[in-house]
Amino acid sequence: MKNINVLCTRKQFLIGSGAAAIGLFCSRNLLQAQPGISPSASAPLTTPESANNVPDFPEHLPKFDRSRVKRFAIAGHVNLLAVRAMLSEEPNLINGAIDWGNGDFETALGGASHMGRRDIAEYLLEHNARMDIFAATMLGKLDIVKAAVVAFPNIVHVPGPHGIPLIVHAEKAGWRPKMFWNFCGRLSVNASPGDEHKAFDPAYFGFAFFCRSDCR
Repeated sequence: MKNINVLCTRKQFLIGSGAAAIGLFCSRNLLQAQPGISPSASAPLTTPESANNVPDFPEHLPKFDRSRVKRFAIAGHVNLLAVRAMLSEEPNLINGAIDWGNGDFETALGGASHMGRRDIAEYLLEHNARMDIFAATMLGKLDIVKAAVVAFPNIVHVPGPHGIPLIVHAEKAGWRPKMFWNFCGRLSVNASPGDEHKAFDPAYFGFAFFCRSDCR
């Protein structure tokens, strides 16, 4: 009888110890899951986000010469043969952007888009240029334009390179201004005709030829 009692006591001890271990493990996980409560061995805290806390990333590769990027961006406006030759020599020029001053950044695709050069734009996109709403509008890709405008209605007022508005790119695709604004209206976008053209003064940039309909 004594042996039986000893066995029962040992069995109870083992069961009790196991239950206690499981309870401790579960309570620790619950503490970790609850906001504001952390166990003693919690993960280290990350540095709070701050306007002054911006890391400096190392630059491992050489930069392209500015004049080379500038020439490629200009070629994107009017010269498909030059674009082909330059990309053949250096494919990584494809998304090169030139700063014309005061943050007026432009790529070869941006130039082709407001010039209405479908042939150059399509060639650039085939060679990994980054599609944007200006190129999509000029190319008549209504599904892309519609999705962008529905998701971000203010995008119809965002200027492209040189301050050229989206409606100019639409005109290059053959849309009449009224068609463009009606399209925006059907998407419930508050677009005000007249303001966009008024805000754009190509002569100010010295690039008046960019919006000539005969520059094809």
